[in-house]
Amino acid sequence: MSKAAPPRLLLDYLTLAAEHLGGKGVDSARLDAELLLASVLGMSRVQLYTNYDRPLAKEEVDRFRDLLRRRAMREPVAYILGRREFWSLELEVDRRVLIPRPETETLVEAALKALGALRPVDGSGLRVLDVGTGSGAIAVALAVEFPQTRVVATDLTAAALEVAPRNAVRHGVADRIEFRQGDLFDALVPGEVFDVMVSNPPYCRASELREMDPEVREWEPVGALVSGPDGMDVTERLVARAPEFLREDGFLLIEVGTQAAAARDLLARNDWQEIRLLADLAGRSRVLVARPPAD
Repeated sequence: MSKAAPPRLLLDYLTLAAEHLGGKGVDSARLDAELLLASVLGMSRVQLYTNYDRPLAKEEVDRFRDLLRRRAMREPVAYILGRREFWSLELEVDRRVLIPRPETETLVEAALKALGALRPVDGSGLRVLDVGTGSGAIAVALAVEFPQTRVVATDLTAAALEVAPRNAVRHGVADRIEFRQGDLFDALVPGEVFDVMVSNPPYCRASELREMDPEVREWEPVGALVSGPDGMDVTERLVARAPEFLREDGFLLIEVGTQAAAARDLLARNDWQEIRLLADLAGRSRVLVARPPAD
């Protein structure tokens, strides 16, 4: 009788998985394989390598293969695992919301500086409006980092507003974030005024969608990505009405992409003050900061 082949060990499966994903065009094949296997085994990525010679049980192999099949179809790891880290916070995500990007942390950092530069008008604490909250990433991060603030977070879709409140609960700030459904400012009450207004609106040009990776183009909500032929549709509507709801010395912060110069020009044409364009860690124009037009 021939000797039975020894069972493949953890490191063997990890290596084979990375090779398989790489052959499917996944750029981060090794990292993704590690994240998926760590999830199956309930380990950290470091623990995978300290247990490299551990054999896998059949049910573990089957679960790992199922996740690999999904990743090979270019489903994002964040959707497969149902979570994504943002601002050192683990957030729930699924296909109903855009996956939070590291570059959006530039917006959070700038908003925290803006909050630090203001004092409450009536002594009741600073108020923040997050327009188009999605997963709630920005609203939750600001509420966690700045306990003296209260946040109103709006979104057009009811689906997003099923996800975002759970992230607020997860991080203990649900009592300071009010979620409302509506297009941009439609969920607000006339006369409401905020100290800081933040938004990561859809800003990609329609033509850019074809150039995006399959993970983005085929899986993430298009309405949270694309904003007309020039990427400016939502930004134009946002800038037009923002002064109605922003205190006269408050701050507007908008995430931008390839339409950054056009968005800055739009603010200037509409007499916004102290306009600044901030870069993310990769050196790309990412966040516009401005104060309202003078009366």
